[in-house]
Amino acid sequence: MRDWMASVRDTHYIIGSVVGPHPFPMMVRDFQSVIGREAREQSLEQIGRLPDEVIACVGGGSNSAGMFYPFVDDEGVALTGVEAGGRSGDPGEHASTLTYGQPGILHGSYSYVLQDGDGQTSDVHSISAGLDYPGVGPEHSYWKDTGRVNYVCASDEEALDAFQVMARTEGMLPAIETSHAIAFAMKAAAKRNKDEVVIVCMSGRGDKDVNEVARLTGQDMA
Repeated sequence: MRDWMASVRDTHYIIGSVVGPHPFPMMVRDFQSVIGREAREQSLEQIGRLPDEVIACVGGGSNSAGMFYPFVDDEGVALTGVEAGGRSGDPGEHASTLTYGQPGILHGSYSYVLQDGDGQTSDVHSISAGLDYPGVGPEHSYWKDTGRVNYVCASDEEALDAFQVMARTEGMLPAIETSHAIAFAMKAAAKRNKDEVVIVCMSGRGDKDVNEVARLTGQDMA
């Protein structure tokens, strides 16, 4: 980012999330929105209506921005972003920017940031490398401030439990990032009627995370 700021006339940077200055958050959101558009179209085709709620995990926010964007104007669809609650709500123990952060500037955009009293970026923690980030995309900040998206968090322990529930009951290995969304989705679905529909964005495969899950749960992979 420092190099880009000093050489903006002939340099671009590439980052895989909806963070940074315009037009990069918009570009990544639009690329990612393919899955959201397909989910919306398939809902209308297969169940004849839109879902009651759409849930996705949020770190920088790329998969969730792409998932939510096609549903933003559908007022009857609840949108929920699930952040990394880590070990606790104490500073440095989580990566829940929209839950605990304050407005600030990070990586070239004004958004919510996890920071200390002096405005310095805080340390963060998550068992998921993909959610271990002290900021979030500016559009997510807008959706939070307008109330269009509800942002919650799931702890490390809840994500690990959700990973194993999916593996045992569905035969699927979700990414640890996705497991945060699944953890909240299971609680949300339990409060809904059986005829209501909840969509969870499966933002990644968990085969890359198997060794880490085994280490965290004390399982021998030998």
